[in-house]
Amino acid sequence: MRRGRTLIFLILIVVVLGVGALALPSLLGGLTATPTPVSVQVYYAVQAFLPGDPITEDKLSTYSLAQDQVAGVMFTAEEKDQLIGQIAKVAIDQGTLITSGLVAPPGAVTDIGGPQWASIIPAGKTAVAIPISRLAAVAYGVADGAHVNLMACFAMIDVDPSFQTQLPNGTATVLGPNGAKIDEMPGISLSVAPAGEGTSTQGRTEVEPAFQLGIYVVPSEAQRPRVVCQMMLQDVTVLRLGNFSLEPSSAAANAATPTPLPNQQSVQTVTLAPDIITLIVSPQEAVALAYMVVTNTPMYLTLRNPTDPARQVTEAATLQFLLSQFNIPVPVKLAYALTPRTDVLFLPFLPNDVVTVPAQ
Repeated sequence: MRRGRTLIFLILIVVVLGVGALALPSLLGGLTATPTPVSVQVYYAVQAFLPGDPITEDKLSTYSLAQDQVAGVMFTAEEKDQLIGQIAKVAIDQGTLITSGLVAPPGAVTDIGGPQWASIIPAGKTAVAIPISRLAAVAYGVADGAHVNLMACFAMIDVDPSFQTQLPNGTATVLGPNGAKIDEMPGISLSVAPAGEGTSTQGRTEVEPAFQLGIYVVPSEAQRPRVVCQMMLQDVTVLRLGNFSLEPSSAAANAATPTPLPNQQSVQTVTLAPDIITLIVSPQEAVALAYMVVTNTPMYLTLRNPTDPARQVTEAATLQFLLSQFNIPVPVKLAYALTPRTDVLFLPFLPNDVVTVPAQ
């Protein structure tokens, strides 16, 4: 009896040990930690690059990618020295992953089509040229890459809505054949005296206050325009002051300076003052500038700090604005005046002023 029990215990022990041996590998496998995938830091652009721009560290950043997702054309953190100092072959948008196909060694020629300066124009912008003078260009204090504001002044007049001619209108006498009165000859065509022949300026009827008599008042001179000036554009980038070169940049750089022949006088190059400037603006601003150019609207530039992105709200300058804003009183009519009389205001001419005589 005891032998049977002992045999049963032995068999149970063997069974338990066998089951444990089979389950042990799976238990040990469950206790083993799953290996964490290796991540790699790769570079991307935090600011946009234009073709030819140097790749600088301040415009780059990194983010993590799994090692099996990193391609050979990407630049990792360990390859920083291979990336910094390269130049952009094409335009690189913000957030773009930097790859070897987007960059080139310094000095490499990047053919993007069109003139080289076109690559400076940001996406969504356009370049337009306007005429300038020494006064309108801040005494030529502007240069390529400068940031400017643009003002414009307009001269307003009243016009006849139908004729689109300057008021006041002219009046003419309407006559029938042989000077007959028009109310006596109905249905007969009439003739109107041509301009300058029997015409006069249209006026208005007023009552003379002293004698209470009706008088017909006509203007003593042509209508005076009403001038208004306003700031039109702010923080505009100058693409070019003056004309662009008509020769390719490589040809201009390799052009040798001609050597004068013996007994030949050297020719002095005369530098002409620039009379045109090219601005980088939006397409809608370019349309407004084109309108002001073809209508001969005076435009003036003001120079601003390129690090100042602020835009100020300005009020249009009119005669009424100047009088009220700067507390300028309208002079009263006095019983005395200065002599000699002054009809036009101008700055006095000083002995050291230079007089420029146009070439004949």
